[in-house]
Amino acid sequence: MSENTRRLLVVANETVAGMPLIDAVRRRAEQGPVEVHVICPQNAPKHGLVIYDETVREAAENRLALTLAQLREAGIEASGAVVDPDPYTAVMDALRERRYDEIIISTHPQTRSGWLRQGLVDRVRAATDIPVEHVVVDLDHEREQVKRTLVVANQTVASRELLDLLREKARQGRRRFIVLVPLGDASSSDEAHERLARTLEMLRREGLEAIGQVVHPDPYTAIRNAIQFYDPDEIVISTLPETRSGWLRADLVNRVRQLTSRPVEHVVAEPAPAEVAR
Repeated sequence: MSENTRRLLVVANETVAGMPLIDAVRRRAEQGPVEVHVICPQNAPKHGLVIYDETVREAAENRLALTLAQLREAGIEASGAVVDPDPYTAVMDALRERRYDEIIISTHPQTRSGWLRQGLVDRVRAATDIPVEHVVVDLDHEREQVKRTLVVANQTVASRELLDLLREKARQGRRRFIVLVPLGDASSSDEAHERLARTLEMLRREGLEAIGQVVHPDPYTAIRNAIQFYDPDEIVISTLPETRSGWLRADLVNRVRQLTSRPVEHVVAEPAPAEVAR
């Protein structure tokens, strides 16, 4: 690393993939070489009697992966880590591990930011002599550039019907797909991860932005948490036909429509050929 390289510590959670944050890092890179490390404090889900720690962490890792990919697209190499849920503790831990020349903290606007209500920016400034910049990311404004589509499916996640719909949405404008595969039972974990990996590979092969995770076994709880984690613009639920779908027998689609004002689209599909063979 060059002696003139500036080390930047970036702190963000739900706003970690926001363009104002990416632009703030890009401006510094234009002034000279930078080394960027992004820390993403994980947040706890608001719904579900059991907190699935792995699910919470994977959601944070997905948001972090989006940011690192966007920085790479801008020609900026960066590392990252999911860290302590308390952002102040996470920053102090990072500063003890190594020296940084500047800290960038990204939050929601004042009216929506728990970090600002906790006085995070002022507390960090008071605790260090390193310059601290506060970047506000308004995700509602960013919807004009990129739509976030939450996709929820299990056996039909790699189906032709679902993939055709996602391709059509991508043709209508830039989309970022978040694919959730609820874990049906403990014995199906490997199959769920395999379905998800196959679907993400198919989407990425076609140049579509996609991340995903295996989530809470109850699809309704998984969707409620995903709305908190990812703040999607629309929701697509893919099920088997009515006579074979436990989700439809549980009235999942209508329950989700009552849960949120976001558009909810239902796709009926058959399992992908590999699933039928299995």
